[in-house]
Amino acid sequence: MNFKGKARRLEDIDIPRVGARIGVGEDEIHAVLDVETNGRGFDAKGRPRMLFEPHVFWRELGKGPSRDLAERKGLAYPRWRRDYPSDSYPRLASAMSINEEAALRSASWGLGQIMGFNCVLAGYPSARAMVTDFLDDEERHLEAMVTFIASKKLDRFLRARDWKGFALGYNGRDFAANGYDRKLAAAFDKWQRIKDTPYTPGKIVTEPRISDVAFTVPGQTTSPPAGKKPGPGFGIGAVIAFLLAGAGVAITEWWESIKAAMGW
Repeated sequence: MNFKGKARRLEDIDIPRVGARIGVGEDEIHAVLDVETNGRGFDAKGRPRMLFEPHVFWRELGKGPSRDLAERKGLAYPRWRRDYPSDSYPRLASAMSINEEAALRSASWGLGQIMGFNCVLAGYPSARAMVTDFLDDEERHLEAMVTFIASKKLDRFLRARDWKGFALGYNGRDFAANGYDRKLAAAFDKWQRIKDTPYTPGKIVTEPRISDVAFTVPGQTTSPPAGKKPGPGFGIGAVIAFLLAGAGVAITEWWESIKAAMGW
């Protein structure tokens, strides 16, 4: 694997849309993303953000010659150490040469830093499948993170903004040592002061609406909703409304005449 894909960034609407699956707003999701990766799922080279954990590789390999080899190369040890290089990918590549799936399971991935061994809880049959799916778009990272949260039944803590309860389940029993819960609370408070992206769950627009197009008629101005770009051109409804308004014909009167003619 070369870990290179399209590396698309999240769209603003992705966060409230995906968060709605578990009944939380974008501020709660932003808080988790901020603490995990500062909201960036790809590194400067366009690869998924990743941190290889040798103590997890030790566990994933189990006893035997593979673990003995990994230990000799400094790729596996029995207990966690604060020993991270600036780039974990070379160490991951060496670990993959010993056992690819175990190596991928021993690293945290993407926006939400989902551990590879949690791939099934995140909706994938293997760590390789998860990592491969993460190469093209941060939206996939976010979907996997929310699926993992729901699988672990941590969504109730997020909805209640119980940062300690969420931190314990998401970050582990040592969460307090690095203030994970306090960081979540601070990030949430920050995003509470920032305007949310407008989103209505279940609302799908397949064609331009009159309100999507900016145009002026006598006595009336219609502009796109806040945060929405104008459509590529006038929808048919907008053209009819413009012509009727310009001719001095009220929309309601025109509609009533149509219904009468059709016998509705």
